[in-house]
Amino acid sequence: MSSQIALPLLTARSAETVVMGPSLEPVIDALQSVDSWPFRTAILVGPPRSGKSLLARWFAESGAGEVIDGADSRPEHEVFHQWNRSQASGRPLLLVSDRARGEWKVSLPDLASRLGSALLIEIGAPDDELVAGLIVEHSARRGLVLGEQAIAYLLPRVERTHAEIELLIETLDRLSLERKSPVTISLVRDALAERTGEFQPRLL
Repeated sequence: MSSQIALPLLTARSAETVVMGPSLEPVIDALQSVDSWPFRTAILVGPPRSGKSLLARWFAESGAGEVIDGADSRPEHEVFHQWNRSQASGRPLLLVSDRARGEWKVSLPDLASRLGSALLIEIGAPDDELVAGLIVEHSARRGLVLGEQAIAYLLPRVERTHAEIELLIETLDRLSLERKSPVTISLVRDALAERTGEFQPRLL
């Protein structure tokens, strides 16, 4: 089963965790290697619900550097001024974007050149270990108990995206509550079928 790392979020009531797997290890390594960032600047990108903001909060609250979350939605002059301030202070700057660098269209030439030289840190599709960990984590948050058979059944069948794994567990939780049933393979099949649009209500 996957491991977890505790993120020291000082403003949170309790430490939050990021579920770890081999596919996420290069991201953590890059966030911990600010001295190797070109101009001490990096751009963190990844699919929806992949933990970009949580990782950015960990980065900022651990004192590693400054963060602009949602940088691709901020006014360009604001991002540019923060880049200049970070350069003047020598503080690393992490920009979090919902769009990949090639999809983040910047009209301000000076900012575009700075972003073009920044290190790109990309969260990719989750590997099997990370998928299993996400299933367990999202289930635990909802008070669902999934046995090893249910997890093994889900692994080769669930869509390999962070958002879909979360939505699947949400569907599984709802079906479990509606039927007043524990999580069984039958329930898992129905949740998968509903997520893929193949669900057929059973006649009572």
